[in-house]
Amino acid sequence: MSKDNTKGYSGLLDFDDDDPLNATAVSKKSLVIFFLIDTSGSMKGKKMGELNTVMEELIPEIRRVGEADTDVKIAVLTFSTDVRWMYSQPISIEEFEWARLRADGVTSMGEAFKELSIRMSRGQFLNSPSLSFAPVIFLMTDGYPSDDYKAGLKLLKANSWYKFGLKAALGIGNEANDDMLAEFTGSKETVVHAYSGGQLAQMIKIVAVTASQIGSKSMTLSDENDKELQDEDVFAAKQTLLGQQIQELVGNQNDGDTVPFDTGW
Repeated sequence: MSKDNTKGYSGLLDFDDDDPLNATAVSKKSLVIFFLIDTSGSMKGKKMGELNTVMEELIPEIRRVGEADTDVKIAVLTFSTDVRWMYSQPISIEEFEWARLRADGVTSMGEAFKELSIRMSRGQFLNSPSLSFAPVIFLMTDGYPSDDYKAGLKLLKANSWYKFGLKAALGIGNEANDDMLAEFTGSKETVVHAYSGGQLAQMIKIVAVTASQIGSKSMTLSDENDKELQDEDVFAAKQTLLGQQIQELVGNQNDGDTVPFDTGW
């Protein structure tokens, strides 16, 4: 779907225990893609039905992402009045099956951030025996949180896996707050918006596939003097690249006539 702007990079960025700045070569790398999905009552009806459909279509596309030596896994966290994981642990993309979601309740996004922070550690969901890429984290919501999301986000930002992970967000419908979503991702370039069913399908696929492609790439960077830069710079470069490719692909969709944006809510 997207052109590969990471060609020419080599090397491996790896997380050892909960230290994201330890790089070691291994034969098998693990990448966990986290989906945080709003299942509050405002998502009921067409929004949730269309989200379920596009996620079922997305899984086969993600299976084609990554290199042969990358073990891609999926973890889905839903939040409404309560927060719930679709499965008790990340599932290999080869075995993952989407379980259709239902919408009800309020929007406990702050609690979802806290739960993600707890699980995003070597002792919990990132316990692959192989070494790992930074995770991909994709947030989808149609409204403003009903709880103290800032407290949850503060806790999450202290998590090293979150700090160096690739983050993107999708606002669904007229009530979603893109400024709040940019707080989560760290930049407006990694936030997209959907106002109809056609746009929802395209935005989810653009963000999820692009983030997975970039997240599964091993890369190093050098400055103008060919001095290798620090890992922090590489992680920042990946996040910047994600924003650039998302905005380019979103712009291409908005300029074309091939997507039926006629199924508004």
